[in-house]
This record gives sequence, structure tokens and C-alpha cells, in this order.
Amino acid sequence: MQQRTIGSTTVSAIGLGAMPLSTKEDRPSPEDAVAVVHAALDAGVTLVDTADAYAADEAEFGHNEEVVARALASYGGDTSSVLVATKGGHTREGRDWWLDGTSSYLRRACEGSLRRLGVEAIGLYQFHRPDPATPWEESMGALRSLHEDGLIRMAGISNADVDQIDAARAIVGDALFSVQNQFSPGWRSSAGELAHCAAHGLAFLPWSPFGGVSAAKQLGSAADEFAAVADELGVSVYQVTLAWHLAQADVVVPIPGASRPASIVDSAAAADLVLPPEHLARLNAA
Repeated sequence: MQQRTIGSTTVSAIGLGAMPLSTKEDRPSPEDAVAVVHAALDAGVTLVDTADAYAADEAEFGHNEEVVARALASYGGDTSSVLVATKGGHTREGRDWWLDGTSSYLRRACEGSLRRLGVEAIGLYQFHRPDPATPWEESMGALRSLHEDGLIRMAGISNADVDQIDAARAIVGDALFSVQNQFSPGWRSSAGELAHCAAHGLAFLPWSPFGGVSAAKQLGSAADEFAAVADELGVSVYQVTLAWHLAQADVVVPIPGASRPASIVDSAAAADLVLPPEHLARLNAA
């Protein structure tokens, strides 16, 4: 599989977004969830993205991290090269989602993630979402402290704009390695952030990378163009979408979600799909 880098760490060009294993209404059984992660590893995926808040509700906070940890522990092969990326800063109250970006909370959240993942240091720890009630500088200072204290090897931010990225670069410094924003054929508002990451050597992890192609097709929509290219190339529309992501910049590492083994196996194959220039131009203009 094609490889990319996050900092000095080499990862598969396609990662696994583990969120659907915990948050879907019809989520997989514990055994089936582990099977999805194992299928990803079998396909060469070496980046797994999770978060402490990925759960059905407050009562099972940390569910997704526990699924990932259990899957890695029970895998028959070598998992030493797998980078687990998790997040903190989202909280749950019942089934509702809330935010807490304070330094004290982020430290507690990180310590909880360390316990659930069963590691001494988290490979990539990402601030989940800006908290309007907490100064961005405080949250970024917390990330820096977690890195300085050895609790995390790399820091990342999520759902950030260009100004926030630059502030994070100034405060977190050389410990900042990635930005995870929503980006997809139907949601391209983070194109500026993607370009900014490419200019500064930060990995860009698009979340919800299939947005705009998984919905029902509409005449003249981006979904129609992506589906047409998929038909012409004889591959799934999901592979075309991920190959389009990879073609945006060398720093892009999409993290498609999956709740079935077949889904992540199909997605992983996109790492080796190179779109002809004429097809890429059509998709960029869609």
C-alpha cells in the first residue's frame, strides 16, 4: 500500500476511522467490530483514528478506544507499526455532545485514553474541537504540556481554521504534526486549511471523506461526476473519492469510517489507485 507520513512516522495512505464501530445506531457487535479492525490491518492499514467521546452515550464513554485496544491486542500479526490517533476535548452528557478545552480536563482525558488504550504514550493525540468557553491558547498549551511530560508522542488539532492552525504552530511548536478537518467532495470549505497544511508540512486528515458521494445522486451534483468516473475506471465510487483525496496533496491521509470488513478492504485499495489527469480535473471541478 502507498505510504504517507505524519511527522517522522510512516503510515498507510488510507487510515481507518473507527467511529462507526461505536456511534452507529446499528453498530456492529463487539466481535464484528474487532473483525473490522482486523480486516483493516490485514489490508495494510497502519493508522487507526478513534476518540474517547465515540460512544452511544455518556455511560459508555471511551467505548471506541476500548474496541480499538481489544482489536489490536487480539490481532495475530505484528501491530508495532500501527499508529493509534485519539482525541480529547469532547464530553458527553447523556447522548448529547459538549466541549471542554480546559487544560485540567484535557490532562484527565488524556490519562483516561492512556488507560483504555493500554499504552505509556499516545501516538497522536488530537484536540477534538475548539471550545468557545476556553481560550484556544489554553487548550494548545495543554497539548504542549502533555507532549513535554511524555504522555503523547505527537499532537494534532481538529476542526481548526487557518488562524487556529498558526496559533497552534506557535504554541505547540515542533510537537504539532496534524490537522483533522471535515473535507469531502460535497464539503470543500477546508480547502484553505488543507493547502495551509501542505505548505507547512502538517498532515491533513479529512474526516467524513465520503460526504457528497454516499447520498442519493442528484442531477449535476458532485456525486454524479464521481460515480461516472468510478464507472469508467471500473472501481467503486468510494475508491475514486479516496484517490481524489490523495491527489490533493502529499500530506493528505483520509480516514474513512467502516462498520463492515468489506468496506475498509475496498477503501484500502484506493491507496494504489492513480486517477488519470483528465479524470482528476473533472472531479476537482465537480
